[in-house]
Formats: sequence, C-alpha cells, structure tokens
Amino acid sequence: MHDDNFSNAQVVRKTVIATEAGVVASQHRKAAQVGAAVLAAGGDAVDAAVATSFALGVVEPWMSGLAAGGCMVLWRADERRAHVVNYGMRSPRELDPKDYPLSGAGRNTDLFPWESVVGDRNVQGATAVAVPGVVSGMGLAHGRYGRKEWRELLGPAIALAQDGLLVDWYSGLVTASTARALSLDPDAAAMFLDEGRWPIMGAWTTTAERHLDQRALAASLRQVADGGPRALYEGALARALVADVRAKGGSLSEEDLAAYQAEWAEPLAIPYRGGHVYAAPGLTGGPTFAQALRLLEERLPAGGRGPDAQAYRALARSLDEAFRARLSGMGDHESAKAPGCTTHFSVVDRHGNMCAVTQTLLSIFGSRVVSPATGILLNNGIMWFDPEQGKPNSLGPAKRVLANYCPVVGVAADGRQFALGASGGRKILGAVLQLSSFLVDHGMSLEAAFHQPRIDVSGSGQVTADQSLAPEILQALAQEMPTATTRRTVFPYAFACPAGVLREDGRNMGCTEVMSPWGDAVAG
Repeated sequence: MHDDNFSNAQVVRKTVIATEAGVVASQHRKAAQVGAAVLAAGGDAVDAAVATSFALGVVEPWMSGLAAGGCMVLWRADERRAHVVNYGMRSPRELDPKDYPLSGAGRNTDLFPWESVVGDRNVQGATAVAVPGVVSGMGLAHGRYGRKEWRELLGPAIALAQDGLLVDWYSGLVTASTARALSLDPDAAAMFLDEGRWPIMGAWTTTAERHLDQRALAASLRQVADGGPRALYEGALARALVADVRAKGGSLSEEDLAAYQAEWAEPLAIPYRGGHVYAAPGLTGGPTFAQALRLLEERLPAGGRGPDAQAYRALARSLDEAFRARLSGMGDHESAKAPGCTTHFSVVDRHGNMCAVTQTLLSIFGSRVVSPATGILLNNGIMWFDPEQGKPNSLGPAKRVLANYCPVVGVAADGRQFALGASGGRKILGAVLQLSSFLVDHGMSLEAAFHQPRIDVSGSGQVTADQSLAPEILQALAQEMPTATTRRTVFPYAFACPAGVLREDGRNMGCTEVMSPWGDAVAG
C-alpha cells in the first residue's frame, strides 16, 4: 500500500545517555571512538581532541586533514577559564594578486559569490592552496595540556589510513557531488575515483568491501607522529609537500611553512543570562556570534519555557542584524547556500575539561588536488579572499583568512557547561546561537536541543525554516521577513551540522546532528 504521507511520518532520532566518563561527539563515529579510547586511558580532553582531529582527517578526508585550518576553544575546569587556539590558514607570501585576473564571466558558483577568476585559479587546483594550520594548532594545545605522548595520539589515525577509508553509500554520495572536479587532478582521481571518473562505491555485501588507498597519507602521518608537529612545516615532509604544490602551479613555499605558528588567543567572554559563552576572536564567526547573542538577550525575555514564536522571531531578528554588520564590515560575503567542507567535534573529559574544535579544507575536497608524495588532500583557502582589489578581505600575500567557523564553550548560570560547534559554511553561526539559546534560555536537555527544529538567517534578508515548525511560528517568521520552508535531510544539509557535549551535575553527554549518518557521540 502506498502512503503519500509516509515520508512525513518518519522520525529520525539520536539518543543521548549521561555518563560519568568523558564523551567525544564527532561527525564520524570512528573518530569519536578514537578520542573516547584516549579518554578511557586517562587522557585529557586535549589529548582526545588531538587524536580525534587526526582520525577525522582520514575518515572524513573531504572535510579536513593535514592541510586544514581551524580553531579550538577550550574550557579548563581547574582554571575555571577558557582559552582559544587559532590555527587559521594564511595566503602564501609569494602569492601575486595579478595571477588571479577576473574573467568577466559573472560570479563564482562555489562557496563565495566573488567575481569569477580566469580558470577558477582561486577555487580549484594548486593555485588555490593556502598555508595549513591544523597540525600546528594541535601541537600548541598538546604542548600545554596534553598528558599522552604525541606519537601515541597519532597511532589510531595512522592505522586507519593504512587500512584506508571503508567506502559506503554516503562516501559515494559525497564523492559523486565533486567527481568531475576531482577528475581534473590525476592524483585526486586515483585516490577517490574509479577509472578516473566515477566515485568509488561500497558494495551491499561485506564480502566485497572497498577501501580508499591512503597509504601515502599513513606515511605522512608517521612522519608527523615521529617528528612532532613541526614535521609538517620543516624537514623532508615539508619539502615534499611544497615540491608537489609548486609542480602543480601553486605558490606555497618552504618559507611559508617554516614561518607558520598557531597562536593562543584570549576568548571573547560574552555575558549571557547570568553565565558566559566563550567564542573565538578575530577573523572567525566569533565576533558576529557575540553580537547576535547580545541582541538576543535584549529581545528575548528571560524565563522561556520553550522556543515559541516569540523566541524564533527574536532569533531571526538578532541573526539578521548581526550578519548585516558582518557583511558590511568584515568582508565575509559567502553564499548562504553552499555547505563548505568543514567538520566539528566536541570533547568533555571526566574532570570537566572541554574542547570545541572546528577544522576545514574550505570547499568540499578542498582544492580537489592531492599531493602525490604525501597523500595529502590540499585545501583551497585562497578562495576565502575577495579577488577584487580594494575590497574588505581582498586577496593578497601573507594574509590571514576570514573564516566563519564558530566553536564555543558555555557556562550557564545553573552550572551546566557545554561545548558546541558545527559545519555548514555561513549556517554555522545560526546553529550555534540557537543551540546555545535552547540550552540556556529554555533549559532544554542536550537531546531535546539537537532535535529541536532550527531556522537559518545568514545575511540574505530571508529566513529558511524547518517545515516541521508549528504554523504559528512560521507565520510569525513570515511577518518578520520573507520565509521559505525546507526539511532536514541527509545530503545536502539544509541546515548546519552541529556536534556538542554538555556537563551537568558531574555527568557528561554528547550529541551530533540528527540527520548525520556517520555522526555519533561515544563515551570513554
């Protein structure tokens, strides 16, 4: 019997279980298991973050990896304070804006609606590669707070890469979305495509498992494990990476890598409802998040019993105003429709130390170029810059990128503590704001907050709302600004893909985006 309403009757849920053990919530269960094992062995939250970060670069290669950049916000229970590690990308010092002439063909169709560049040199290929930061960032955090040996923490990622990612329907779906671009680079095609054209697909039976060939990546991870974080920036691995990038036309140099250092930064401490939410400063989503949170506190009366029409209207107005300020003052003009290829995970250990970690290659599969000597899929961080000169965030040499990732940690007035973040381009900020509000303003459980329908308002002057919201909420949003409805799906995501952990009364819990087929929270 066919039922036209069957799809509307489907319910997808993820159960949240409280535990006295630590928890890792990640967009890939295998990476979460790696981090949870570190926690179970007595590791600090930072140890688990390092192990999870490198494992994610193997099992979610199109999202992050050794060529990624990003940011970590930490909460140290013994210090009762937050810290930030910034490991954003930089443009190479030899980059010449004249090498990125405008084509006159209109606007680019990838993440950012910049004016198109001849040959998409700022989007695709080695000319789009920026200086990566994630290895330096993990090394900086580990140097201060790590308990476990660096080499030990990279061991699981090496093993995963040696075996190669087990492909399945979801990896095939993601790869199919970028197969044509991957086919343009022989080394990317060899790693991710069949016959240089088709996505490598998993079989329905376990007798015909297929794996990506990531053995070159495993060898690079061994060099980073044995030589420490600087091994990517100085020495044989750095020379091999630079040689490959330059052979394919990029401007990355050994000097760029040698000069790169992740940095500690003072977090933005945003007072909210008697507690604080801590976000990253500078060229991230943090300042815009801080403005939106302040506006929300002004517009939404305290003591909410649940997100009603008034609450969603306040969220929409606060996000819209904050994004208008961002777009006019910070030079961030990315398309609200493109998902980006970011990944986020959150960690809490049994002592209450927390990490909210976001890392990214920028576009899905980054520059769609693989370094053959190292097995590293390269970022396309140059696309973060506006190729038109004289604009906010214009392309230039040795410049920091303006990114939109927004990891946060929060300490609520009731004593609950949380770490949150998301992937999803410009949609990240709204997701983190709403989850923070659900937890703090409405006292929701972590499970309820992650299952609560969300909206997206990202500077386009309109609302994208989950169609499962109550009619009176949708009507209230439509009175505020033009509103379109959509549903949460597996791919592509209509909204951001968050991951978070929460600590309450000495017990920990975690959750990931409900529609993420790979995402999970694992206790250790």
